[in-house]
Amino acid sequence: MIIESLAIGLPKKEIFNDKEIVTGICKVPVSGPFHLTKTGFEGDGVGDLKYHGGPHKAICVYGKDHYPYWEKILGIKMPVAAFGENFSVSCLHEDDVCIGDIFRVGTAVVQVSQPRQPCKTLAARLGRADMVQLVKDSGRTGFYLRVLEEGTVKKGDALVLKEKDAKGVTVSFANHTFYHDRGNCGAIEKVLTVSALSESWQRSFLKLIEECK
Repeated sequence: MIIESLAIGLPKKEIFNDKEIVTGICKVPVSGPFHLTKTGFEGDGVGDLKYHGGPHKAICVYGKDHYPYWEKILGIKMPVAAFGENFSVSCLHEDDVCIGDIFRVGTAVVQVSQPRQPCKTLAARLGRADMVQLVKDSGRTGFYLRVLEEGTVKKGDALVLKEKDAKGVTVSFANHTFYHDRGNCGAIEKVLTVSALSESWQRSFLKLIEECK
């Protein structure tokens, strides 16, 4: 998995569908190297801290190979870092990446913490009111990383697997359970066995398991 595009940007006013919002989704491609801290890159930020950012969601990663799919579905040329991701990565698929997997990238060490949840800001940016549901249904969500060891990262660096999480819960499995199999207690319990799961997804899955009982 190679970082084909590295993008950062601080929140600023954007106009989507004639409505002004403050968001960090329109990130700008850079080359680097840039310093990666426990809460993300210096010079990067998010507009909605309730749902984005923080140590469990320090870096947003999205598969560059998904772009042709979306261009066909949406009928548009996708902008750079269209999903607000920091890393647009080649040869990435949610079926192959597990929550808890640890990678070295540049001189930093990172860990997969949860799938990226599509939001209304993404829908507004791409001009599709149904974008959130389209992403959920496609399974092409991308994911977040927490930073275990700070370091420097640049465009062209590879995400090199250091340790595969023993539970084997893929991003795809977590997505499917959360969005399409919410009554499957066994699947919910399996996701909850992953100690690396972000706090917000732990809370969501604990709520699901209570509803199962």
